[in-house]
Amino acid sequence: MLEKRTLIGFIVGSIIIGIGVLALFSSLGFKTVNEDKSLDIGESTSYQINANKGAMQQMTITGDKFDLKLTSPGGDPEIPLTHYTKEASIDWAHLEDGVTNIQIQNTGNSELHVKGTFQITTDPILFTYHFVVIISGIVIIGFSMGFTLRKPKGF
Repeated sequence: MLEKRTLIGFIVGSIIIGIGVLALFSSLGFKTVNEDKSLDIGESTSYQINANKGAMQQMTITGDKFDLKLTSPGGDPEIPLTHYTKEASIDWAHLEDGVTNIQIQNTGNSELHVKGTFQITTDPILFTYHFVVIISGIVIIGFSMGFTLRKPKGF
């Protein structure tokens, strides 16, 4: 027969392990991020999109006038600082693993609207965090099993 504390520890540890495993599997592969942002007159923004080879990216920018600079791993597309009027629509795929850098500056007399769909790769350090959560659950189960074998002094 299991002790009450052992049973509680086993349940809590199992729940923590389940959360860690679920988070670990959900962090694998590409994540799709939808961006919908408005920039006031004179405002600027930048994006850094970390993705693996083959990730598809799409961006549409509409406004009076704006400047756009884009660099992507593998060099395609490579858009030097370019001045646009009315609208720019860009679709591309990462040719290599790496980071795409995008800089947008509103130079017009109206609000600028940025809309995009990006496939990103999650930060590798999160993979380690998920393992730490799983190990924490295992440690909780281990300590609670100690109550079944021998009741420590003070409990």
